[in-house]
Amino acid sequence: MDVDTDTGVGTEAEAEAEAEADAGAGAGAGTGTDGGTGTEADTGTGTGTEACTAPRQSRRMPRPRADALRNRERIVAAAREMFVEFGPEVPLDEIARRAHVGNATVYRHFADRSVLIREVVCSVMDRTSERAEEALAEEADAFQALRRFVHVAADERIGALCPMLSGTFDKDHSDLDGSRRRLEQQVEEVMERARAAGQLRTDIAVGDLLVALSQLTRPLPGSGCTDFDQFVHRHLQLFLDGLQTPARSELPGSAATLEDLRRSA
Repeated sequence: MDVDTDTGVGTEAEAEAEAEADAGAGAGAGTGTDGGTGTEADTGTGTGTEACTAPRQSRRMPRPRADALRNRERIVAAAREMFVEFGPEVPLDEIARRAHVGNATVYRHFADRSVLIREVVCSVMDRTSERAEEALAEEADAFQALRRFVHVAADERIGALCPMLSGTFDKDHSDLDGSRRRLEQQVEEVMERARAAGQLRTDIAVGDLLVALSQLTRPLPGSGCTDFDQFVHRHLQLFLDGLQTPARSELPGSAATLEDLRRSA
């Protein structure tokens, strides 16, 4: 068993490994004297031994499976934080240490770095979309909805979306399509509402907003800056002031959508 002794959580990895072993045993269980299978035991057509074994296995499965789900969520949360702080090339054993799981647990859930990065990107996009929906539903003032969204998106670690701009990231993977479309649609709704109210300048698009958010919510590489969050919301407030009408200047270039960013990366 591969356990990260620094984390002191070998029991979690063991519980998860045991759950998988039990699942494998249940799937391949056996064949009784009448040739019945574990599946048959579930329907009451197998042997008496199998009928007794299946309930025992079903009682043992829920807790390890819940532990496995919690471990996966902790890994994604830790990776989200560390991608913002150090970039997507942060060592996986450091992610395991912050998540308080063993290295083997990380690899059990995510076969390689690219799978973990994709999961983090989808998670951040989905959570950020939810925050945009909430802002639209709960704020009467259009620009206040945008302001609220920008600040909560920072708290969701939207800076972890930066791998999407990397040339090595598989931007066309099917898992990303739904999350990306939903994010762009929800953020555009927030922006369009402020635009229609005459409160948001007209020369920016979703891509501009999300890139600025990603950049403003990440510490400078190699800066060793601790407690960076204390600056984030101050800088975001300055940024938001620049988005309001009337515009103080004309922006160079053209407004960027998420699709523009995807094609140019």
